[in-house]
Formats: sequence, structure tokens, C-alpha cells
Amino acid sequence: MKWSKYVRPYWKYFVLTPLCMIVEVLGEVFMPKLYSRILNVGVATHDVGAVAATCALMVLTALLMMAGGVAAAWFGSNAAVGFAADLRRDIYARIQRFSFANLDRFPTGSLVTRLTNDVTQLQNFVNLLLRMFFRAPGMLIGALIMAISMNPRLALVLAVAMPLLVIVVGAVIAVGFPRFTAMQAKIDGLNATVQESLTNIRVVKSFVREDFEKQKFARANAELKTAGLRALGVVVALMPIIMLLMNLTTVAVVWFGGNQVIAGDMPVGDFSAFITYINQILFSFMMLSMLFMNTSRALASSRRIREVMEAPIDLNDDQAAHPDARVTRGGVEFRNVTFRYYKNSEDGVLKGVSLKIEPGQTVGIVGSTGCGKSTLVSMIPRLYDADEGQVLVDGIDVCDYSLFHLREGVGMVLQKNVLFSGSIADNLRWGDETATDEQLVAAARAARADDFIRGFADGYETELEQGGVNVSGGQKQRLCIARALLKKPKILILDDSTSAVDTATEAGIRRAFAEELKDSTKIIIAQRITSVMEADRIIVMDDGAITGVGTHAELLASNRAYQEIYHSQMDGKGAA
Repeated sequence: MKWSKYVRPYWKYFVLTPLCMIVEVLGEVFMPKLYSRILNVGVATHDVGAVAATCALMVLTALLMMAGGVAAAWFGSNAAVGFAADLRRDIYARIQRFSFANLDRFPTGSLVTRLTNDVTQLQNFVNLLLRMFFRAPGMLIGALIMAISMNPRLALVLAVAMPLLVIVVGAVIAVGFPRFTAMQAKIDGLNATVQESLTNIRVVKSFVREDFEKQKFARANAELKTAGLRALGVVVALMPIIMLLMNLTTVAVVWFGGNQVIAGDMPVGDFSAFITYINQILFSFMMLSMLFMNTSRALASSRRIREVMEAPIDLNDDQAAHPDARVTRGGVEFRNVTFRYYKNSEDGVLKGVSLKIEPGQTVGIVGSTGCGKSTLVSMIPRLYDADEGQVLVDGIDVCDYSLFHLREGVGMVLQKNVLFSGSIADNLRWGDETATDEQLVAAARAARADDFIRGFADGYETELEQGGVNVSGGQKQRLCIARALLKKPKILILDDSTSAVDTATEAGIRRAFAEELKDSTKIIIAQRITSVMEADRIIVMDDGAITGVGTHAELLASNRAYQEIYHSQMDGKGAA
């Protein structure tokens, strides 16, 4: 990851900000010298003209300083905000490319924190860096030169104070860095807790678990508070120590310099200017210490951002042998496929699965919960890659397709039905953003959703709340099916996506599949045996392996697992 990428578009601001700060610094360094001239020349000799001329020069200097400071603030803000906006854009784009395996590594709350809090930390740091990186050293060096040129002997006081300040700042940074890193991790935890609780607020209320969630939030909040106090405690401790050293240095300068003034070795104006330069030097150290502390925090945030930006994405088009290939027929084949969610695990979720699905077939998949059904179909659009073996679509390894073209040919209605905030029409057009209103209605009718949509006052323009919480589970499933139908995929995968609709509606949806997608391959994962009884072939899975393949009649006659599923659901319902 190259940070220069985010600097380059705003290089003018990155150059102009320190230049404007230098104007302000030169004025601050020059101003005490002018003040000393008023005392040494104007007041001592009662030269009113010299006082007036010097005051006019001081006013002009102050105006230039003000112009430099305002311009630096403007340019610095533009540079920092632009830097952060581009960085945030690229992090979000990177996350969009993540595979399921990548998302398993980074919790959602952590990604939100990195996109918001960590980027904000870097934005603040860039702004501070541009305005302070040149101002603090510039003031330090300029004031030091002026102080030494005025009175080299009195400037020796700094030879004692400055090394002590450097040691204090270095020690504080060494302690502060790991504490800021820990604080950012606790922000992750708090965000994850809040997101999980608010996303599932209806479940929380239905189980009357508000008190439990409050306690969980209180723990995460308390952990963040403790980590924050430990981190910010370093800053709190730093300021009094620096102020003590600054005051002791000022006292020493006043003592030794005052004696020189009394002895006539130093003019009063120079003594006054010297004290101002000493304060500028010590104030520069304070600014540098704050800059270093913010550097410590920014480094912690930058490391977390780099983790996201440099995380290897295991699913990409780099090795695609046929990047222009498209899914045209819908044939699917699994060749001895093995997959593990945890790569160091001995037991795979899928274990040597071999299966061939002909184009246009309707295939049902049944089996116990956790036997690998959803994982198996997730291999087809490459939501996961096989650890061993191959998955082929139309005779081409899925790894040889571009991800866009492969997924363009596959429609998938996931086990967890997801809708987005916006109108029903907007959600349906996820399947085809160019779809006409007539096509929307046709897809909704096929999914048996048109009737309830028209029952809403605003019809297809009805606004859905986040997650589609203002429609029922069955309505949500039918909208998701309509969205997939609108895509007209060559392979349609339904992962237990009709569980919330009645059997009559489900039968209507299956008929629509046969009519609307007669040339498409349809793979249906179901818990209800009636959902797959009419399929061309039914796959029975158990513990990551295929234990039976055949029609409903064939499996009912020969496969014990299928028989158990059938009789557990159909006995007592008058089924034969």
C-alpha cells in the first residue's frame, strides 16, 4: 500500500500549507526582535519616530502572519479531507472485493471502525502534520538561532532543558503506541456489539433480552473507557511534566538573565526578547510532543487500515484462463471437491464430493442441518474456493472465469433473505438495473409477489426499511426470488428460500420456474421434502458427503436417509 497515492491528487495543498506556515513562523520569530528594538532604541532614547516605525512594521508582520495562518488552515483542511475521502473510498472498494473467507477474518464492526474512526484519525493527523511539522521545528530552530545570537552564555540553559524534554517525549511515545492500538481494538468491540444488537433488535425484544444486551454493551463500553483512559492518561501525564520543565527553564533564564541586566551586560529589550524566544523554543517542544503523540495514534490506525488493504484476497481474476468466457448453458460439475472453513482442520465441511448436473435440470438437495448443502452451492459462483478438487460450469473451471461473468450467469437466493432500504422497485432492479416496469411486474408475478405488492398504497414504489423489516418473512422471500428471476440466470440457486411461504404458493413458484426459466439449471436446497419431490434429480447429503442421488421414487425405495426425511414429514398427512 502506497500512501503517496492519496497525497498526489492534492500535492498543491500539501506544498502550500507548509509554505504558508513558514510565513507565520518567520513573523513569530521576527516579532520579539522588533519589540526589543522598541525598548532598546525607542524607549531608552525617547525616539517616538523609531517607536512608531517599529510598531507599523509589527502591525504589517502580524497581518502577514494572520494571512499565512488562515491560508495554511484552509489548504491543510482541503489536503486532509481529500486524503481521507480517497482513502475511505479505496478501503470500501477493497472490502467489496473481499471473499467470504476474508469477511470471516474481519468482523463487520471492525471494518466499520476502520472505515470511520481509523480514517478520521489519519485525517486529523495529516492536518496536524501539515500545520505543525514545519511550524514547530521552524519556530524551534529560528528562536534558537535568535536566542544564541543575542546571548550565547544565557542560551546554555537550553543545553540542560532540551535533552530532558527529548527523553520525556520519547518515553511517553514508547508507552503510548501499544495503548492506542489497544484502544482502537476496543472501539471495534463496541461497534460490533452495537451493530449486532441494533440489527437484531426485534429478536432481542421478542426474547425479552434487553437487560442482557444492556449488560453486554456496558461491558464493551467499560472496556473502551478503561483502554481510553490508559491511552489518554499518557497525554495527561505528558503535559504537566513538560510544563514543569518549561517553568523551571524560564525561572533559570530569569535568574541568570536578570543578573546580567543588573550588571549592565544585557539590554532590557534583549532580555525581554530572550524570554520570548525561550518560551517559543519550549512551546515548540510541546507542539512536537503532541505531534509525536498523534503520530503514535495514527500509526496504530494506519496499521489497521493496511491490514485491510493488504489482506490477500483469495478470490480474484488474476489466474483466469478464460476471462471473457460466459455461462451459456448452465451445466455444473463437482470433481472430488473438499473444503474446510478452517484450513488447519482435518475434517472438511465437504469431503471428496463428485456430482454432475446437466444444463436445464432441476436438482433438489436435502440433508440434515450442517451437512454442507449451502457450502456446496456457494462453490458455484465462487463465494468460496475448493481446497481440493474442481468445480466446473459449462466444462470450464470456475477459477478460469472472471468473477463478474461467472456471477452474472448465476442467480442465488440466499438462506438469509436480504433487502435494502429503498423502494420495492429499486430492490427488484438489483436483478437487472435496466428492467422495465413491465419486466418487474412479470418477475413479481412469477414469484407470487405481485398481489401483495399492489396491496400496498404505493405499490412498487413502497419504501422498504433497512433489511426489509416492514414486510413479512414470506413476502421478503418472494421479493428476493423475483429479484433473482429478473436476472434470468443460466443457473438459479435457491437456498431454502421458500421456507416461509405456504405450500400452494411454493407450488406456484415452482411452476413459474418451469415456464420462465425452462432452459436454466435450477438447484433447490430445501428442508421440506415437497419442495424437491418433482425435481429431475435429488441429492441426499450427510456429513459433507453425498449419500444418494436419484429421483424421488428411486430414493424412497433405496436411500435410508431420504426415507427418514420423507416419513418424518409426510406420515400423518395422508401421503402415500
